Amino acid sequence: MSRPHAAYIAWGFPPSRSGGTYRQLATANALAAAGWDVTVVTVDRTAFTTITGADESLEALVDPRVTVLRTRFDWPLRNQDRSTWPALRRIAPPVWLRARVLYEKAIFPEVGYAEWLATLRSALDELHQRRPIDLVLATGNPHVSFAAAHRLHQSHGVPYVMDYRDAWLLDVFTGQRTASDHSRLARLERRLIAAASQVWFINQDILDWHATRYPAAASRFRLVPNGWDPSLLDLGGGDGLGSQAAARQGANGRPGEAMARKGAGRPLTFGYLGTMSANAPMPQVVEGWKRAKERGLLPPDSILKLGGYLGYFGGPPDPAKDPVAAAVLGNAESGVEYVGRVDKTAVGPFYGSLDALVLPIKAGRYVTSGKVYEYVATGKPVVSIHPPEAGASKVLEGYPLWVPVTAMTTSETAAAFGRAADLLQHITPAQTAEALAFGGRLTRERQLGPAIAGLKDLLPPA
Repeated sequence: MSRPHAAYIAWGFPPSRSGGTYRQLATANALAAAGWDVTVVTVDRTAFTTITGADESLEALVDPRVTVLRTRFDWPLRNQDRSTWPALRRIAPPVWLRARVLYEKAIFPEVGYAEWLATLRSALDELHQRRPIDLVLATGNPHVSFAAAHRLHQSHGVPYVMDYRDAWLLDVFTGQRTASDHSRLARLERRLIAAASQVWFINQDILDWHATRYPAAASRFRLVPNGWDPSLLDLGGGDGLGSQAAARQGANGRPGEAMARKGAGRPLTFGYLGTMSANAPMPQVVEGWKRAKERGLLPPDSILKLGGYLGYFGGPPDPAKDPVAAAVLGNAESGVEYVGRVDKTAVGPFYGSLDALVLPIKAGRYVTSGKVYEYVATGKPVVSIHPPEAGASKVLEGYPLWVPVTAMTTSETAAAFGRAADLLQHITPAQTAEALAFGGRLTRERQLGPAIAGLKDLLPPA
């Protein structure tokens, strides 16, 4: 029998450096491994290399059996090349902006991505003519991906699956709705979900929110959490801390080893890796760090190492206007060290250089964060600086080296750093082994594999 053909619509596919890229990369590779011919429908590389920032090392990790179809994507709102601006934008930028937003909303209620819908539809039609598509898996955002899949379903009867990495009518950071039930957006979502063969969600709270809104479709909802990728998280090579295998044998779990390394000339090092934006409470993290040092809760030479982009679009940070940039870049005297971007292939050594990891999240129960899965894979203490009810707490429940805050205050953040420093003096080999075993249950393959395996059941009988 020939392999079924899956079209996977994934705007942020490598070399995108966004957090959702890793789920998309893993999904495409898992589909190929599960016996599908896979065509990823995405956008030109220039959307990432010139606008959002790119991690080109990820492209080498795409399974060679996966075909990547890149389509044109124009992003006028992000275009900073004044020589290409229309006359109205040069003369009256606010007027042009209002007109542009109205124009895009008239096409589709997703500003920035609306024009890609026509390109997607054409690409899917042409692909289906060349090699019939048996299933479309569409990931959002952008949510135009879902609309394009729905169009192919209407015109050719191709079943489709919606992978909600985020939500559309729910602001996962505030818990508020983004539009009313009578809005065009809400009508579109109802129609798209009603026709989908499956709808995937990354955590139970988001699934439950949608199940309440769409009870008739809830039986087709599926929980597909994120996970960590062993192929991208080689923990060896980081300041001599050794591999996971060595850690499982207790080589990194002797009581007080972090403090012993400090005594040998290596400062106690905490760290965070990820995009630093208004959705990550970095000012609170840094203020809590400084207060912990002032109160003697941390050794004076302790380091807080921060890696990743400042902001979503990779532009030069402006500490004068951005409190996140000011916190990250303006406190070197307190041991706050910003190391810049860290390519995915260098994540393992980065984590290996740390004694404990910091997880800052501003939002509540609808936000899990993909980062938490990598954190528990390290088998190291995790200092959670997020509301106790945050979705990440459910992932961390039972992790033996978890140090959560009890409240989102600077004082409690400082206290959490102190508790983690104390924990690092007393970690046992058994605790390290238990932490690594906990993380081992949350690999991407274990989380994603069952959902991928069930996709062939959605195909019509041969």
